[in-house]
Amino acid sequence: MNHPIRVNFERLREDVLALSRIGQTPDQGIHRMAFSEGDLEGRRWFRSRIEAAGLEVYEDGAANLHARLDWDGKRPSVMMGSHLDTVPGGGPLDGALGVLVGLEVLRTVKEAGVTLRHPLEAVDFTDEEGRFGGLFGSQAIAGQLTPAVIHNARDLDGVTLTEAMASWGLDANAALFARRAPDSIHAYLELHIEQGPVLDRNQVSIGVVDAITGLFKWDVRLMGQTNHAGTTPMDMRVDSFQGLAEFAGEINRILEEHGSPHSRATIGRVELKPGAANTVPGQTSFSLDVRDTDAETLKNLADAFRRTLSALARRRDLMFEFDVLSEIPPMRCDPGLVQLVTDTAERLDLKHLRMPSGAAHDAQIMGSVTRTGMIFVPSLEGKSHSASEWTAWEDIERGANLALHTVLQLAAADAGAAMREQKPKRKKA
Repeated sequence: MNHPIRVNFERLREDVLALSRIGQTPDQGIHRMAFSEGDLEGRRWFRSRIEAAGLEVYEDGAANLHARLDWDGKRPSVMMGSHLDTVPGGGPLDGALGVLVGLEVLRTVKEAGVTLRHPLEAVDFTDEEGRFGGLFGSQAIAGQLTPAVIHNARDLDGVTLTEAMASWGLDANAALFARRAPDSIHAYLELHIEQGPVLDRNQVSIGVVDAITGLFKWDVRLMGQTNHAGTTPMDMRVDSFQGLAEFAGEINRILEEHGSPHSRATIGRVELKPGAANTVPGQTSFSLDVRDTDAETLKNLADAFRRTLSALARRRDLMFEFDVLSEIPPMRCDPGLVQLVTDTAERLDLKHLRMPSGAAHDAQIMGSVTRTGMIFVPSLEGKSHSASEWTAWEDIERGANLALHTVLQLAAADAGAAMREQKPKRKKA
């Protein structure tokens, strides 16, 4: 008897569990940073799963790994994807779930014998998490890389991207040839865990993403005078840390005056020099990460933070300088895709919520190439980038089937028939 097409959830669950064991650390976190041994093992495993499914495997110049179905190089594809690399001690689902759901969608469509108007791709993008800056693989596909960007990319230990790729027998400059023409991609859809508490707190299974945050990240330095902690009177100090303390107290005011409800600002790293308990710190270095879903708001926030730092530095006789580590523009998801995901969720009777993404994703880079949409599934207690990261299995299944039915409407020659019916599987003799 015919029945609505659905993913093979047991197979997807087995993939999630198998991949989560690759790169696992003693504290149950996962270490698969880009071009690490764990990353290499994860990619080999993913390639083997693509091949076992009878799908075409393609690796482009940026080391993005593609699974392809019904590929002929002539018709624009419907692409799904995310990343298998992790932050140090990361969780099992951030990025990985989107890649594995993409693979499962391709397998399900292939097994169901669906006739496709557009070929399908599931992509593992290289270095999304930022060992060498982040979003490298999707930036390569979008044509946003230059030889200078590739040459200057290095990790916190000073290892260059060129060196890391060469250790795998790859030429980093080949990433320049990974660029895809916009007319080669019909649409891009990414499923991802929310990495925040909104869906879990509201007991909603699906987030329909309508915008993805942009951000700027600075490395800021306040320079004062190093001096003895016991002999230097308080009114004669030029204490760089006191400048940071004042600045930190201004963050909420700046967000209220120049930001929006979607604005975020974080000081996540601080370093004092010389760093001795009995010494007034002569230099304070810190990171500043600022995010919003609106480009003009981000610009206003950058101006306000710069003015505030300059003013307090003058007032406290400090020197102030900063380097821009990264700038990623915000992106609005394609309204048509947002509506398609919403309508499909309603048809599947899935409780859903429209919402922005507070984290950066490959989707916002792909949005410069093609129309783009995102599906979120809940993160338990909003936890991510840790061993505590998890999503309930039933929500993973709901998200995977929503991705499948959305893709069928984008790619199937007869989308209605494809969504309604699945060919019965032949029993083995």
